Amino acid sequence: MKHLLDLENWPRKQHFEFFKQFEEPYFGVTANVDVTLGFEHAKAAGVSLFIYYLYQALAAANTVEPFRYRIEDEQVMVYDRVDAAPTINRPNGTFGFGYLYYNELFARFLEGAEQEIAKVQNTTDLMPSKSGQNVVHFSALPWINFTSISHARMFSIKESVPKVSFGRITDVDGQKAMPVSVHVHHALMDGMHVAQYLQCFQDLLNMGL
Repeated sequence: MKHLLDLENWPRKQHFEFFKQFEEPYFGVTANVDVTLGFEHAKAAGVSLFIYYLYQALAAANTVEPFRYRIEDEQVMVYDRVDAAPTINRPNGTFGFGYLYYNELFARFLEGAEQEIAKVQNTTDLMPSKSGQNVVHFSALPWINFTSISHARMFSIKESVPKVSFGRITDVDGQKAMPVSVHVHHALMDGMHVAQYLQCFQDLLNMGL
């Protein structure tokens, strides 16, 4: 479900009208998050760290409202829920695009995630699952401790879906740090909202399931 945002009473109306004209309206931020407690929570739950932090990253996107905004027909739609469209790596070095439904109950999310990962890994299709606007694009580069990242874009297609990438986890002074890149449409949000998202993600990682 979704509803129209009231643009006339939105404090960011001028920002929206300004940035939506840009050929490249996305901006990106990369920051390190502490996954020390997250690692312990995932281990205690007997689940992969990838599924754990993906779930918490998706939960944060559902919590911070601008991450549920999408531009459709020159209007801003607010989705009640956003799901995950992650890249899923295969043993042969390729990947496929998956679709994971968000559920507040981790057990239900986990069940769907494990089924979708198995589905993608047992096919050679690039897009074995289709997604719409109500997603966040997630990707993982567990081989690289990156400090910035860019994304392939087809500028002839207008989109406003957030893109979140996770990097290699490294040990720093007894803590596990993971770079996280967040790219968002500037017509829909600003740096403050990205900061809120990263803080929410960090809090959820620490909180556990």
